[in-house]
Amino acid sequence: MIFRTDLALENTDPERHIVREEKGCKITNIEEGENTYVTLEVKSISDRIDSDNSLLTLTAQELSKLVPEKGSALVAGLGNRDITPDALGPLVAERVMATRHIRGELARVTGLGDLRPVSVVSPGVLGSTGIEAFELLKALVKELKPDFVIAIDALAARSPSRLGCTIQLCSAGISPGAGVGNSRPRIDQSTLGVPVISMGIPTVVDAATLAYDLLDGDMDGKEEKIAPRGAQMMVTPREIDLIISRGARVLGMGINVALNPSMTIADFEDLT
Repeated sequence: MIFRTDLALENTDPERHIVREEKGCKITNIEEGENTYVTLEVKSISDRIDSDNSLLTLTAQELSKLVPEKGSALVAGLGNRDITPDALGPLVAERVMATRHIRGELARVTGLGDLRPVSVVSPGVLGSTGIEAFELLKALVKELKPDFVIAIDALAARSPSRLGCTIQLCSAGISPGAGVGNSRPRIDQSTLGVPVISMGIPTVVDAATLAYDLLDGDMDGKEEKIAPRGAQMMVTPREIDLIISRGARVLGMGINVALNPSMTIADFEDLT
């Protein structure tokens, strides 16, 4: 039985987890070779308006530890905006403030001359564009020459209890679609030539994995019922719309604050 998951938390020995609590959030750090994985666990994002911006602030703080202190950024919202569980990346991109074009006279009159240059893109999906997200990002990196990339995507979890309750950040890049069995070319420093920090929230769990747990591992003769005609099925929470919309705000504004901490959340919300 292959358990699909994008979460390092579910794929590593718990003895290697460094855990702390902050503002009602469980934060786990995992070191995997040269890469760092950070997981923030809270009560369901769909039940949390985050009116005090505590989760947003924690996300920004953890992200700021992974991104370079200086240099330009390319933010990429991966996924399909027309499929709700996969729309996280594009909706996060809409929340991120692009600043690369603010220079010269525009920077002077707006008072925004000290901001880090940020470019934002939603590459779309191969079925809609005929272009792999990796191919588009590689071309953009070659042309724009950012110092690093931040890639955001919806993730798959091993456990249903983590859906909409977990935020993962890592310095290892990302393999879009790997958790749902639709792996696309990997997006990381080895393929793009610059550091790639990835962010995501798990929104789906493999139906076969869920059935395996419910049946205590007894899958004999039940495979056809779980995956008719061999078709893989994914399960998502009923409140996925809220998870995506609120999660997009937390990640998008968290990116803004981490990249340009001289501005407040209110400033960014006014400008975006």
